[in-house]
Amino acid sequence: MTAEPVKAAHQWPVPPQDGYTVDDLFTLPGLPPHTELIDGSLVFVSPQRNFHTTVIDLLMMGLRRTVPAELKVRREMTVVLDRRNGPEPDVSVVRAEAITGLEQTRYQASDVLLAVEVVSPDSEARDRESKPQKYAAAGIPNFWLVEMAGADKHPVVRVYELDPLSKSYKLTGIHHDRLKTGVPFTIDMDITLDALDQL
Repeated sequence: MTAEPVKAAHQWPVPPQDGYTVDDLFTLPGLPPHTELIDGSLVFVSPQRNFHTTVIDLLMMGLRRTVPAELKVRREMTVVLDRRNGPEPDVSVVRAEAITGLEQTRYQASDVLLAVEVVSPDSEARDRESKPQKYAAAGIPNFWLVEMAGADKHPVVRVYELDPLSKSYKLTGIHHDRLKTGVPFTIDMDITLDALDQL
């Protein structure tokens, strides 16, 4: 007598020999929400901490207060960097002309002026190393890295600008209580724990 084979609760996609492409990212059925494509591999997002989602809300509100009409602020949308890379920055500032409608699922790197990553425990290496390198190589002019810091676990925003010659980011500021910068537009926002607590 042979036992019936055990059926798996979920069939995971088997990657092609050369890895996935951006086209696969948008056509494979049943992928979890917020799946990213990094170097041809699918990356699934773990459940997020309250810090992560609240900081995103704070940044979205702060950016939208002063964003010029020719730009838009978006959260958690895929940015196509190249054929094998479609990460999903936590926050992006994009050219308004790149918005094509309510069913849009992605932006091209050339339409993104700022990519923001809020570091999570499961994505530290990607957020600090691989994603900034890829955003810079794709020519995204501004990058922010947001982390929890200190005993009180307050947000810290590191602001980077692209050096077009080296195609790498250079640190232009570290902000603990107030995020104030003139690029990609005039920004001045409270990023204290009190500001987070009000959300």
